[in-house]
Amino acid sequence: MANRFVKRASEKFGLPPGTIVHVGDKRTETIKITLMDYDKDHCQIKEIKDIEEVFSFRDSPTVTWINIDGIHDVTIIERLGKHFNIHPLVLEDILHTTQRPKIEDFEGYIYIVLRMFYNIDKEDENDTDPEAISEQVSLILGSNFVISFQEAGGDTFDPVRMRLKSSKGRIREMGADYLAYALIDSIVDNYFVILEKMGERIELLEDELLDYPGPETLEKLHVLRNEMIFLRKSAWPLREVSNSLLREESGLIARTTQIYIKDIYDHTIQIIDTIETYRDMLSGMLDIYLSSISNRMNEVMKVLTIIATIFIPLTFLAGVYGMNFQYMPELSWKWGYPGLWLIMLSIGVFMFFYFRKKKWL
Repeated sequence: MANRFVKRASEKFGLPPGTIVHVGDKRTETIKITLMDYDKDHCQIKEIKDIEEVFSFRDSPTVTWINIDGIHDVTIIERLGKHFNIHPLVLEDILHTTQRPKIEDFEGYIYIVLRMFYNIDKEDENDTDPEAISEQVSLILGSNFVISFQEAGGDTFDPVRMRLKSSKGRIREMGADYLAYALIDSIVDNYFVILEKMGERIELLEDELLDYPGPETLEKLHVLRNEMIFLRKSAWPLREVSNSLLREESGLIARTTQIYIKDIYDHTIQIIDTIETYRDMLSGMLDIYLSSISNRMNEVMKVLTIIATIFIPLTFLAGVYGMNFQYMPELSWKWGYPGLWLIMLSIGVFMFFYFRKKKWL
């Protein structure tokens, strides 16, 4: 389960800083490049076939959003970075998809790394829980453009695209900094969706723990715990990112946009609080599982012990009269056999009611 969140970084071992090497899932599909150029009065949307088509929008008076789905083609990323004067270390981080969420201020642009989570339906129809997918999203914020880099095609940016197309809200009236805010806000808001699904899974797991926990329950608990650990690892740095954006003095973020970034900071705190609460719940559920298994084993051992205790005196009597001595007066007694049965039954009944009185049964 954890392997789907962690990418191997061995490809970069021993290489000098700034070496542009893709570290992540190996993909073969064609990179998809989408351009959205807009101002207050118009919005142009088109899919780019050649990366050079976006070069002319670098210094345009409008706001330009260049979204790249797929970063496995190193040549395209390198050409784009060369034209927009993106530092080689930044390009290296974009292609190295195991980065911790962070923000870095360079001359003329700001580089932001985030982790995006979204749900997809599983192929197994019997498993109704959606699968949480994680991928790295890199944002380059310039004076009049935003470039977003994604590992794959799925994302959480559709609401932003719809607002740009329909000109709803103030997004078409604001600059590139507000667009970057909208993209970050979309990613952060989707954390609540992921946490809501996890909360439902935790509730179902609690009911299963109280009813009849088994090995499957422990496996589900282990999976949830691993997912929560990785989600926490991705959410905690978000607070630093949003806080750094609030303190940013590069001039690329307007004061009017910083007001909205405060909202991202508040949402990040809520996400972290929720994650910590779920972590505590999962830790408690693990203790409940272990206690439940232990109590169930104790109940089984108690029943077996009581049965064995009742049969100890009966076994003793059966052993005594199973000895082959010649002179045993009871053996010649007419009522010896039924008398022995009566004594054995009386002992068994007495011990049963004695255990009931002691509340051992």
